[in-house]
Amino acid sequence: MTKECRMSNDEKKSTDKYDLEERTARFGEAIIVFAKKVPRNVVTIPLIGQLVRAGTSVGSNYCEADDAVSKKEFRCKIGTCKKEARESKHWLRMIATADETMKEEARPLWQEAKELHLIFAHIYRK
Repeated sequence: MTKECRMSNDEKKSTDKYDLEERTARFGEAIIVFAKKVPRNVVTIPLIGQLVRAGTSVGSNYCEADDAVSKKEFRCKIGTCKKEARESKHWLRMIATADETMKEEARPLWQEAKELHLIFAHIYRK
């Protein structure tokens, strides 16, 4: 039996916190679920599109960084992850401003985007 099969759900969640590929994928999924709930109007429609692009690209750029063939390519893709996480924070803030009813639901996503930005900023500086 593999170690992962023997792990409890709490242990798996703790491990996933440090698995950036999984964490960024879950962030992108959460952004999609959130975006589907935002009421559509002339102000929110472009904001939703921007948020989905930024929030889902964090994970895709991390996958590219993970498969980079050089240190230069890795650093470039990690820099893009950092930028997209920061941009996600911005669009979440704009949506919360455009529709106050989404503020509480946006808050944990904003926090996760902040943490991802800090993680990628640290990796980028190394």
